[in-house]
Amino acid sequence: MSISLEMLLLMLGCALVTWIPRVTPFMLVRNIQLPDVVLRWLAYIPVCILSALVLESLFHAEGNFVTFDWLNLAAFVPTLIVAIWTKSLSKTVIVGVVTMAILRLII
Repeated sequence: MSISLEMLLLMLGCALVTWIPRVTPFMLVRNIQLPDVVLRWLAYIPVCILSALVLESLFHAEGNFVTFDWLNLAAFVPTLIVAIWTKSLSKTVIVGVVTMAILRLII
């Protein structure tokens, strides 16, 4: 399969457009000491993003109503228990993936 010059330039352009917003903030603040209040605030961002992704997957919109996605909720409960109990990201992910695989195999 051959790749045309236009396709190669398109892929490079997409990579550049994706890379620039991710790298630019690090380049701008690498030599600056941020205030403690900003660092504390930034520490919450990963937790907020992960919480938003997880909570979004627990609900399902049906017309004008919002209901639970019971399969995701059933996998969420043991995963949350392991996360709180072990505070280990790898164990939490493994339990979540295995629980969802078992539930999808059964249901």
